[in-house]
Amino acid sequence: METIHKVTPQLMMAVGTAVIGSFQFGYNTGVINAPQNIIESFYNETWTSRFSEPIPRPTLTALWSLSVAIFSVGGMLGSFSVGLFVNRFGRKNSMLMANVLILIAVVFMSFSKMAASFEMLIIGRFVVGLYSGLSTGFVPLYVEEISPTSIRGALGTLHQLGVVIGILIAQIFGIEPILGNASLWPLLLGFTLLPAVLQSILLPFCPESPRYLLIDCNEESKARSILIKVRGTDDVNEDMQEMKEESEQTLREKKVTIPELFRSPNYRQPIIVAIVLQLSQQLSGINAVFYYSTGIFERAGVSQPVYATIGAGVVNTIFTVVSLFLVERMGRRPLHLIGLMGMAISAVFLTVAMVLLERLKWMSYISILAIFSFVAFFEIGPGPIPWFIVAELFSQGPRPAAIAVSGFSNWSANFLVGMCFQYVEQLCGPYVFIIFTVLLLGFFIFTYFKVPETKGRTFDEIAAGFRQAAGQGIDKYSAPEEFNTLRGDEPNL
Repeated sequence: METIHKVTPQLMMAVGTAVIGSFQFGYNTGVINAPQNIIESFYNETWTSRFSEPIPRPTLTALWSLSVAIFSVGGMLGSFSVGLFVNRFGRKNSMLMANVLILIAVVFMSFSKMAASFEMLIIGRFVVGLYSGLSTGFVPLYVEEISPTSIRGALGTLHQLGVVIGILIAQIFGIEPILGNASLWPLLLGFTLLPAVLQSILLPFCPESPRYLLIDCNEESKARSILIKVRGTDDVNEDMQEMKEESEQTLREKKVTIPELFRSPNYRQPIIVAIVLQLSQQLSGINAVFYYSTGIFERAGVSQPVYATIGAGVVNTIFTVVSLFLVERMGRRPLHLIGLMGMAISAVFLTVAMVLLERLKWMSYISILAIFSFVAFFEIGPGPIPWFIVAELFSQGPRPAAIAVSGFSNWSANFLVGMCFQYVEQLCGPYVFIIFTVLLLGFFIFTYFKVPETKGRTFDEIAAGFRQAAGQGIDKYSAPEEFNTLRGDEPNL
């Protein structure tokens, strides 16, 4: 591969250290699911010791739902605060400072059992959600800004790889023989401190984003020095020139606030694209599958559903790696389209299998295959691509605000699915995934007509394309037409 020489040890050190934050997000997303019954028993014991009677079932359900959902509430607040940190403290320092939140969260969660306080656990989940919301903005932003254009998508996919590995490790650690038992579950929740310590040790040795140094801080010599190290060559004139051109464009733009993203015709189209891509990730049904996969496998007749859930996590990880190798060959847009259509077809098969399960026992195998297929297609496109393509759609000025808005959209949809799915499932039964099929087809149509290809293009070129489209009028914008003009002589596109 012609770009391998650009993957230097310094670059991989920086990217690898950053995606520890992605791992943390994934781990804390998945860690609460496996030990649900054990933690509910802790809630019941605590309630009984306080009030001398068992906890009412509706109260227990409400407390558990709050324990799960409060993570997303913290994520929403954290993601919306990304711009406040990265513009003031820089990309690297923001990641370093966020680890203080992990320490606070671990204290609350790990000592909740000792203190006989489920309130401490819920507060800890909120704080770790706050960290995760910040991290889902910091990591893609830093990775995209430090990566060479030719491998920006592949390195951007590492964020999602970190997330799915975190989910998988949480699933494995959460089984009863390891940490998912009555005595060790506080350690299961507190494990997240170790990656935070590792990242805090490594980050001081990582470079700041050269794009941030040049464009935001006007420190050209520092930016050039860092580029020489991470590119592994003294010839960084092309990168410097590209950043200078973007800097000049940024100087011509006034400071971009979140309302300005929606008011300005230059930003309205890309922010709509960014929001819809994030919604296509969360409203695809993937979180419904993972939140309730154990129950789905139980209804499918699997004797050890927790291991089937771990199997889905393995598929999740494998296909994220597949996407990593495909994203710079096929581009972002084709992979996203393939992923959305594959998920829609898988959801239809899952629905049919669940409907016919009572009459045809072998349909349990079809439902398991459909879930694995659903997860695989998610990681081909809708899983990794929305996180990093948002950073590609905007120039330096509006980028932090755009990441904050799109991240907030992602976390809000996450919260909505987490809170509503079980009620919708009770109402619709096995037909619940038809709702996600309709949504997936809608996102497919939107992606085909409105999402441009960003592969191999500089940030300024992508932003210029949207500015030109805004000048022609938003209704005249056509992603397929733009995609065709970008193909040039490349037969693989």
